[in-house]
Amino acid sequence: MTAHVPGGAPVIGLDLGGTKIAAALVAADGTVLARHSLPTPATAGAEAVLDALAREVRAVWTPAAAAVGVAAAGVIDPVGGTVTSATDTIRGWAGTALATGLAARTGLPVACDNDVRAAAATELSGPHADGNETGTTLIYAAVGTGVGGAVAVDGRMLHGAAGIAGHLGHLPSPEAEGLPCTCGAIGHLEAIAAGPGITAHYTRTSGLPADRLETVAARAAEGEPHATAAIVLGARAVGRALGGLANALGAHRVVVGGGVPRIGARYLDALNTAFAAELMPPLRKLRPVPPRGGTDAAVLGAAALTRTLPLHHPHTTGAPR
Repeated sequence: MTAHVPGGAPVIGLDLGGTKIAAALVAADGTVLARHSLPTPATAGAEAVLDALAREVRAVWTPAAAAVGVAAAGVIDPVGGTVTSATDTIRGWAGTALATGLAARTGLPVACDNDVRAAAATELSGPHADGNETGTTLIYAAVGTGVGGAVAVDGRMLHGAAGIAGHLGHLPSPEAEGLPCTCGAIGHLEAIAAGPGITAHYTRTSGLPADRLETVAARAAEGEPHATAAIVLGARAVGRALGGLANALGAHRVVVGGGVPRIGARYLDALNTAFAAELMPPLRKLRPVPPRGGTDAAVLGAAALTRTLPLHHPHTTGAPR
């Protein structure tokens, strides 16, 4: 393990979520030079996921690429390069030697961290920051297959004990009372607000099958009341949680990203209304905003890890195998 790569060379950023893996070849100035994505083999085990990550590296690789940064689901120890804890969204993911496993498969040095924390870091530095983040207290939520998060205080990202800081999906949520969470506990925000949680709530209340959130969103757009209610409930749960955290931390900026908010205005309106209702008077003008990096936030954050975190090297180097 050595220090991060110097500036100048392009690096590969990987965003590993429960549904898909996105890869990008990223220049030193943050320009995305190439992209690729494939579904996450989430039920096939950790070795299959590492193999899929290596395939994504090969898909965007160039001989000039200096390193790989991985923004991964789960609680990640960037120093050890391991997944210290994870939900069952990716089967067998906890305990995986992420950095060394991927370095061995690709022949490139690897840096890694939690996916949402990596994306959130792009709000504080890089081409999309506005230069005023030194004293910023930031709350960043990513609502997708799960509900992830990150918190920065006075411009410094919090990692916390065991790297667990920012896992907003595991806040207690009144809307999720009695519902099992992917972490094994009961009544956490993720159980009602993540894409699968909204879909499951729709199925429970309507008695109708739905295979994915997009199906629920399409039915809501057609005026189906149970679909609308499930979406609004999930959005309100996120808004309430974020509003309470904004009060507790004195947030300057609240960012909401991930796939779920992209289902449309109905979701965002409900989230914003619930968020605003929780705020104390000094924060009344605060509202959640989308990521500055857009849909590239996670891969850009992943690439940036290679310049800020320790690199885990393979025993041999060369083109990805």
